[in-house]
Amino acid sequence: MANPVLEMTGISKRYPGTGSPANDSAALTLEKGEILCLAGQNGAGKTTLMQILYGLVKPDSGTIRVNGRAVSIKSPQDAGRLGIGMVHQHFMLVDEFTVAENVVLGAEPSMSGLFDSKRAFKAVGAVIEENGFSIKPGDMVGSLTVGLKQQTEIVKMLYRKADILILDEPTSVLTEREADALFKTLIKLKNDGKSIIIITHKLKEIKSISDRVAIMRDGKTVGVYPTAALSEGDISRLMIGREIDLHRYSGSPARCDDNPAVEFKNVSVITAASERPLLDGISFKAYRGEILGFTGVGGNGLSELEDVLGGLSGISSGEIIRAGRDSTGFSAERLRRDSLAYVPADRLGTGSASSASVAENMIVADLRSFVNKAGITDRGAVLRYSGRLLEEYGIAGTPRQRMGTLSGGNIQKAILAREIDRCSDCVIFSEPTWGLDVAAGQFIYGKMDELRRAGKAVILLSGNLDEILAVSDRIIVLCRGRIAAELRNGTEGCTKAAIGEYMLGLGEDAV
Repeated sequence: MANPVLEMTGISKRYPGTGSPANDSAALTLEKGEILCLAGQNGAGKTTLMQILYGLVKPDSGTIRVNGRAVSIKSPQDAGRLGIGMVHQHFMLVDEFTVAENVVLGAEPSMSGLFDSKRAFKAVGAVIEENGFSIKPGDMVGSLTVGLKQQTEIVKMLYRKADILILDEPTSVLTEREADALFKTLIKLKNDGKSIIIITHKLKEIKSISDRVAIMRDGKTVGVYPTAALSEGDISRLMIGREIDLHRYSGSPARCDDNPAVEFKNVSVITAASERPLLDGISFKAYRGEILGFTGVGGNGLSELEDVLGGLSGISSGEIIRAGRDSTGFSAERLRRDSLAYVPADRLGTGSASSASVAENMIVADLRSFVNKAGITDRGAVLRYSGRLLEEYGIAGTPRQRMGTLSGGNIQKAILAREIDRCSDCVIFSEPTWGLDVAAGQFIYGKMDELRRAGKAVILLSGNLDEILAVSDRIIVLCRGRIAAELRNGTEGCTKAAIGEYMLGLGEDAV
């Protein structure tokens, strides 16, 4: 590579209180007008390396060169001046602001010392039009879908004239259609001369979008390869350091009885702000010994169903039966007391407390079990318990470490460990493999299968059709808040294409 736009060499970073370095003499090069995928397992050091490049983290050692010149990047402002922009896995947007206000925040045009909203809207509108985005400068960000919020983040980078674009797990919260739209945008930007780094571990995405792939393992860069020269299996082996079965598990469901663990009877959710019911007469039964999968396009009831199942929101009408008892109107606290096991899609806001320790997060659902007769928490028991889960689930971290210092994937694995370990009857998984690498995903699928074979009811909510087809015994498709189809996996007509049509309201009702 004669004149790379970016060179990172000898980058090392160790966080206090952690066992191994996040980055260990890591290296990376980026060419003008290419898409480079940065891949590796959870905790491999990918995000830390990019946070160093963007000025969010200070390295212990190493050199960064931009367009051949050694630079010091101490803040995102320094990165911005060098033409480097970053879209984080968790968006940095203000819901109460418009698209234009979010885009120009920190770089606002002014007139006589005051914010010039007219110039801001015009400038942001020009970037949107030039790149064919679907948003408008005056849209309120809080009302946008996840895919449109991501467009807003990309417009922020382009408004600031970024030439090196970093995207951290950009499709982790997108539907397949939104991901396809994003990739079309990135290819256009690449053809316009932008250089793009995508942090991901999704093998199909790496193969479909990147020119080269850089593999990280244990904080080190183990190699950079032309993507076309590698198969998905090759990439997996390089990421993990061993062979892994990428195929679906096999086996018949061990359905225990005909008494459902959870039953919804004509459940509806209606709000004054919505034009139509968010859930519209939903009825289903989830049985012990099977995995019941729900899927749908964003905005069609999947997130509302999660909130109702988890006790985070009530219903307008209908009835909810759990283990033979009417639990309609039960709060999340009451359901947790009744041993609800629930892995939420929002791992940071709902699933964990980032400022608390890993050990504290592991016992939050069952504090009383760790209090002795004197009413004092048995810290030894807490550390032993959390240490066991860390080891059993392969979580890179320590019990005393703050939860927020773990990688996103390891936070997800910690939540999964806590919930699976306490599951007594039924466990709800919402987007369980968001942010997880292929090995961790296969591990989680194996755990779900273990629960199923042990006679537990497993409810899976996921917009990932590959995931739904990989593990579900029955599949319910939601469209406009209603059940559009109920299919048994493995039967004729239960295909990815058919499910996609039901999600869009195009298929013939199969219920």
